[in-house]
Amino acid sequence: MSSSRELRPVPITSNLIHGALDMETTERGLVPCRLPGWAREQADGQLLSAQAQPAGVRLAFRTASTSVELSAHRTYPAFRGVAPRADCHVDIVIDGRLERHVETSGGTRVTIDPASGSVEVDEGPTQTIRIDDLPSGDKTVEIWLPHYERIELVELRADEPVEPVDFDSRPRWVHYGSSISQGSNATAPTLTWVARVARKAGLELTNLGFSGSAMLDGFVAQGIRDLPAELISVKVGINLVNAGAVRTEELAPLLDNFLDTIRQGHPETPLVVVSALHCAIHEDTPGPAATDFGDGEIRYLATGTAEDVAAGKLTLRSAREVIAAVVARRRTDDPNLHFVDGLALFGADDEAAYPSADRLHPPEDAHALIAERFADLALRGQGFKA
Repeated sequence: MSSSRELRPVPITSNLIHGALDMETTERGLVPCRLPGWAREQADGQLLSAQAQPAGVRLAFRTASTSVELSAHRTYPAFRGVAPRADCHVDIVIDGRLERHVETSGGTRVTIDPASGSVEVDEGPTQTIRIDDLPSGDKTVEIWLPHYERIELVELRADEPVEPVDFDSRPRWVHYGSSISQGSNATAPTLTWVARVARKAGLELTNLGFSGSAMLDGFVAQGIRDLPAELISVKVGINLVNAGAVRTEELAPLLDNFLDTIRQGHPETPLVVVSALHCAIHEDTPGPAATDFGDGEIRYLATGTAEDVAAGKLTLRSAREVIAAVVARRRTDDPNLHFVDGLALFGADDEAAYPSADRLHPPEDAHALIAERFADLALRGQGFKA
């Protein structure tokens, strides 16, 4: 039964937002950002777009309310002539228990014509998500925001007072990665492999998984350096390869500099470096990657050649070897640094069992497998719940 009590506006303040590093004010409301303002000034367009998609970001508060409303406006991309991506979801978690997925709707659609590059913007309505029939009495409500749609938070309303939650007992986990870490092909924010690990292990998550990015940018390393954390993980490789911009001999100094910067602020924090998952098109073929829209679906192609390999362009196979060697060398003086081979999380047999529709991103059901293996390989040995 729906509540008949009056819902009153609740100010959306920073202490209600978890997993975001900044808030950007718009005409509609607030955009949770996963990079601070000084870092956004250094980011390219791809990273700017990805960091505004609130993967791992959630509103969290204590309340006796039995009804809560959130008005939010999404912005999402579409490609002309290509089957639309499924709408994302807002996930409702009560006292740590997932209660429901609510599909997103309305918002602003940005349609890109792959042939001409033209862009068409269609403005739709702001969505209001109403959550009725919440348990009576004081409880913790978490509203997990969509992980691959830009979200403007317009208004939060409740029928009882709302108080922020600190989650002081949770170890803080900062994870850096690319689109699979952001949650590509998962349909709901708590179903990404990173969110699955965090929720099962009771970790307070900051997800710095950025679609199309994870290029070992120094300013991102500086951001990680300055964040409080009891666990840090860095998953790299795939976008360095498919961008076609990094040679094999350039990877080690890039990674060393990235890790050096993190260690300035976290000299002894457990730091796990993870190489790329298996991706058949790039195992032995460098980038750049190309996008094929030919049959109404998005598929990725590797355009590198054998000559490129001979000239030293990076492949996933060579990237894993370099990353493993860097970690092995550094561990002599850094016993809290660890390596997880991405093939142990998702190997060739796994890609055959969980084929990728676009040849780059594993399907949603693979996220549970990756999460289970990451917890086993990266958490248990560090004393974290897994």
